[in-house]
Amino acid sequence: MKKVYLSFLWHQHQPMYKNPINGIYELPWVRLHAIKDYYDMVAILDDFPKIKININLVPSLLAQLEEYAKGLAKDRFMDLTLKNANELNLEDKVFILKNFFMSNFDTMIAPYERYLELFKRRGRHNDDETLVKIAGLFSHQDFRDLQVWFNLSWFDPFWRKNDGLVKSLYEKGESFNEEDKTKLIQKQIEICAKVISKHKQAQKKGQVEVSVTPFYHPILPLLCDTNCALEASPSAPLPQRFSHPEDAVWQIENAVNYYEKIFGQKPKGMWPSEGSVSDEVAKLASQNGIKWIATDEAVLYRSKFQTAKNENPSFSPFNLVLNGTDLKLNIIFRNHSLSDSIGFVYSKWDAQAAVDDFIHKIENLAAASGNNKAPLINVILDGENCWEYYKNDGWDFLSALYERLSQSDLIETVRISDYLEKFPTTNTISKLTAGSWINADFWIWIGQNEDNTAWNRLNDARKFLTDFIEKNPSFKGSQAQKDAWENIYIAEGSDWNWWYGNDHSSDNDAMFDFLYRHRLIKVYNCFGKNPPENLYTPIKQNIGYRKSDVVKAPVSFISPKIDGSAAGYFKWKDASFYETGKNGGSMHQISAALNAFYFGFNMENFYIRFDLNKSVVSDILDALSFNIHFVEPVKAKVSVFLGGGKISKFIINVGGAEKALKEQNAAYKDILEIAVPFSQLNLPNDYKEIAFFVSIAQNLMEIERWPYQDTVSFKKPDEMIISQNWSV
Repeated sequence: MKKVYLSFLWHQHQPMYKNPINGIYELPWVRLHAIKDYYDMVAILDDFPKIKININLVPSLLAQLEEYAKGLAKDRFMDLTLKNANELNLEDKVFILKNFFMSNFDTMIAPYERYLELFKRRGRHNDDETLVKIAGLFSHQDFRDLQVWFNLSWFDPFWRKNDGLVKSLYEKGESFNEEDKTKLIQKQIEICAKVISKHKQAQKKGQVEVSVTPFYHPILPLLCDTNCALEASPSAPLPQRFSHPEDAVWQIENAVNYYEKIFGQKPKGMWPSEGSVSDEVAKLASQNGIKWIATDEAVLYRSKFQTAKNENPSFSPFNLVLNGTDLKLNIIFRNHSLSDSIGFVYSKWDAQAAVDDFIHKIENLAAASGNNKAPLINVILDGENCWEYYKNDGWDFLSALYERLSQSDLIETVRISDYLEKFPTTNTISKLTAGSWINADFWIWIGQNEDNTAWNRLNDARKFLTDFIEKNPSFKGSQAQKDAWENIYIAEGSDWNWWYGNDHSSDNDAMFDFLYRHRLIKVYNCFGKNPPENLYTPIKQNIGYRKSDVVKAPVSFISPKIDGSAAGYFKWKDASFYETGKNGGSMHQISAALNAFYFGFNMENFYIRFDLNKSVVSDILDALSFNIHFVEPVKAKVSVFLGGGKISKFIINVGGAEKALKEQNAAYKDILEIAVPFSQLNLPNDYKEIAFFVSIAQNLMEIERWPYQDTVSFKKPDEMIISQNWSV
């Protein structure tokens, strides 16, 4: 089998968290990801000298890291960590109880006895009213331990192994003192200061290529012209037209200059924010000396391209030749199946099994690479957020993967620029259709009401700025003008619109909305002008929308016939409906096996319906199991296995005891329908609510979970069903 070349591109970025009004960092994610991801993703290579990777660093992240390293950045989470636990007021205590459990429960809270104990005492409900009532149940020592554990839980295992302070605090486990907190924060600042130098060192050694993204991570095609969204989505409703390619030029030029200042050379590669590309973006990248860009393979197949005879385009880089002009710019394309396997699937698997599966997929791709002389496979994904779902922050998986790749004669890992220099391509693209890595469109960032409102507010603020300078030329070149433009450029970042609309949500929705609007408010304030009143009104209308993510609440009891047939509208008309594509957090999964599920109940049974993505599951259906995980008030798991397109096994496991359920209570044809008698769940008589989530496993390895980080719940069925009887 011919050798294949594998490029990993780990993308690291954060938006600007600094409050433009008071200069305080409102969220701690730059600091915490520095100790969990940014340093160790490079440090792990010290153990695997044969491995070469690519890391993309966004200037807005690097600028914040530099401020932390210099002691110039302060965030509220840091301040409340350092505040003496004996001096915390009620507001401080409520904030800590609400926010200091913002760690992945399974991998960052549950493994640690003291942290888990404090979480259980706090409970899963974190509304302010409840927290005010329970704050008095926590002693000064409880709060001190919580202050430490929130920060300690974010340290990658690398530091537990290699740093004496971190190791000693893990071993201590509880009864921390004020000095422990101070030393812990000092250690975090030290690590922030080491991140850039570690990347510089690895790039100089030849193991890492560091690429860049436009400065504040904007969606470049939309900056050039929001109407380009119509290339991918012709019927998308759009905001007022925003067309400022000069802003895209600023974002690219300043990113290139900032990179050169830090690394002493110009970048060769650029991951356009969210893999968002267009003809115009390609031209701007080329004009700024960029040699390669990247996006998802779905964009390739919507573009106009030509390959050498019998070459498989999925394994090829392309040269961009637009309107007959050779841009001297290559573009590579992300294999989204492999990338999403790391991002969303392998975190629940045994590390060795995950590596076996990954290598097997590479071998299959190698066999399918056709006439390509040097097939290139590109794995591109978020290099920070996925690891918190892995045991040991992904260290086990990455170590096992890099070890296997180091020993492989079939697979060679490469820096992208090295590969392109060694294997220059003759393949060309003459029309690069505008799109992003998500579904080859821009729907995440434009088209929904909240997204369009955000664009309109940006448009208004930018127009105010240019009009004001034109009417008041004395301000040209002033610090006020520079500050105003800086706020416009920050507001052009993609992260704000990531959280608008119903695509994604987090516990920080309100803060992202606040920071976006206050960047625009600052534009007016720079010149002593009052901003429009609409900037004081939240754009995000459903803060914490995940609480209503089940699109339709149950309105009545249901009793559907369990036959696996999608025919019959009224069977599930009164059930709740959950659409998987609308439950994203900081990451976004595409090509899910499950499109949606319905659920409902009557006094005797719980009913659920799985609507499958047939294009994803058709070839692996017999390897799948479909699971309902009941987590409150009892722990139980119902599983359905298919064989030959029929139900082959239907079981329930309660408290470790497994038994078969009646075959007539599960059926698959067009859809998968299941009925679970409440009597089988061994529910206590006094229970008030049932909480569950669903998952899909392939060969008993979980590949999807919905909701991704949450549960769906409904109150105890009684003779009256009201719409409030559900939540997420």
